[in-house]
Amino acid sequence: MDFDIQYLSFSIINIEGSGEQANKTYKQLATLDEYKYSESPLKPFLDGELMKITKRKVERHPKSEQVPTKIGRFIVEPGYDLASNPNYNLFNRIRGAAQIDDFSKSCRELIQTYTDTTAVRGGVLIIASAKLNKYFDEPFVFVMKCDFEQKVASITDEKTLINNVELAITTKNMKSIQYPYMPEEGMLEVGELKIHQASHARYFEDFLKGVTYEKSMPEIVKQQVVDLVYEEIDHVFSEPSEERVQAETDLEVWATSPKRELQEKWTEEQVMEATTRIVEHAPEIELKLKLDHMSIKGLLADFGDCIHIAKVNDRYVVLLEGDMFQFEKNVSPVEFLKPSELHEIVEKLGRK
Repeated sequence: MDFDIQYLSFSIINIEGSGEQANKTYKQLATLDEYKYSESPLKPFLDGELMKITKRKVERHPKSEQVPTKIGRFIVEPGYDLASNPNYNLFNRIRGAAQIDDFSKSCRELIQTYTDTTAVRGGVLIIASAKLNKYFDEPFVFVMKCDFEQKVASITDEKTLINNVELAITTKNMKSIQYPYMPEEGMLEVGELKIHQASHARYFEDFLKGVTYEKSMPEIVKQQVVDLVYEEIDHVFSEPSEERVQAETDLEVWATSPKRELQEKWTEEQVMEATTRIVEHAPEIELKLKLDHMSIKGLLADFGDCIHIAKVNDRYVVLLEGDMFQFEKNVSPVEFLKPSELHEIVEKLGRK
């Protein structure tokens, strides 16, 4: 099972200079129909790539904020439909093109908009309209960006042996957009697309101004915690006061800090109640903390059950509880330890 190309546009983007002074130009080298594509060198180059893009796994709410593959949703104001979104309209003009000239014209709109993106790099931009005939009559739109690979050497023949190719492209680290998004074979989400950008430069996100992306699980949990703290502030400070303003300011500082210390404001019961509310919706959310130079990683659901935090003589103690130890990599004498009773450790800590 693979896609049948209807039309394909092949363009080169050239960038001269850097920063705001950069001169960005593009040239649409060719627009191919199904027959010309089947006879072109692009067919073996792209064979299997469209299906690979479609099958690439993506999470609606990823576990990390920085992931290469995301689901995007066209932004629509309340009371309006998808046709009010310019990005949606552009993709659908490409998707609905019945003639090669219409397809080529719509592709030029997309290429121009993409070339104007702030951090865009030179390379090849390929736009394809392709059908998955097993399931759909309407085609998909694929946008593929290959950066130029400088100073690539290729073996040619017994005389020249090595030929230096100044500007070469590969499918490795190829960035891509797939529209519409297909969550499962035979299912479409016409209000969504899937983007993949392996580099740190978010070219597609800059280019698609009318698209928003699902929040990651850490972002969702962070907002839930902020909401819970605001609930507590409302409960403690029912009337406006300097104390309430200070509490809200402290919360804002905490929420924007990349590294945070233990706040020591809630009881364990309050933390457990808040944790339960979050874990009900996200049972796999992780809990990561660092005590001095020691890193601890578990699930948020483990807190109060397998992970405990306490203080002894104004020093923090983290107690981990489990049924089995497993050692990996570096061997140490610790693996031969016969553990002491817990009360003996507590007494030892008390004497420190």
